[in-house]
Amino acid sequence: MRIGIVGYGNLGRGVELAVKENPDVELVAVFTRRNPDTVKIQTPNVPVVSVDKAADWIEKIDVMILCGGSATDLPIQTPEFAKMFNVIDSFDTHAKIPEHFEKVDAAAKNSNHVAIISVGWDPGLFSLVRAYSNAILPNGKDYTFWGKGVSQGHSDALRRISGVKNAKQYTIPIEAALEAVRSGSNPELTTRQKHLRECFVVLEENADAATVEHEIKTMPNYFADYDTTVHFISEEELQKNHSGLAHGG
Repeated sequence: MRIGIVGYGNLGRGVELAVKENPDVELVAVFTRRNPDTVKIQTPNVPVVSVDKAADWIEKIDVMILCGGSATDLPIQTPEFAKMFNVIDSFDTHAKIPEHFEKVDAAAKNSNHVAIISVGWDPGLFSLVRAYSNAILPNGKDYTFWGKGVSQGHSDALRRISGVKNAKQYTIPIEAALEAVRSGSNPELTTRQKHLRECFVVLEENADAATVEHEIKTMPNYFADYDTTVHFISEEELQKNHSGLAHGG
């Protein structure tokens, strides 16, 4: 199976490593919005190509794996690439999945391609865990907690805000909610009662911190439904203290 990767951030690099572990899968090309000459991948003799040239590879790639962010990349990229290729993405903005499905489904049907969306942690692997667990315990109740750890999708959403140079976001379970669930009392918990959001943000020069903070805290589907703390720090501090991808759950 001939694979193409669109986007070479952490997810794109992870897909590349997974491809290398499967002898029946071949990485054909990596597509990027950056200058291809500046992107160094780990697979020898595989070209890095401008995403604008993707149409030139229609007969050379069986499946295109889209590794962009859910905030602004995949809502546009997945329907467009589904016109040209079989595609897989990891779209994870839960409230917008039906809308995303409709757009991708229409594009894939019109071009006779297969499109698989929302293949990630949640939705994705966590969805399978919930499905199996509810099948085994039909009178049970499921809860999902993430963290404490970095959310790549939420960090990407922060970096798309005007005035933000760089950022990392941590998802933090609220201990009282965890204790209530573990007690077996089956509490009814709102989104706000389950997790906190903590953001570490590097501002562009002359950006207004108050405006950026307001935009973060009111961002629908990402921060508006949570108690969110925003810290403005230097690029040096971000690289020193927040360059990893620590995660727990």
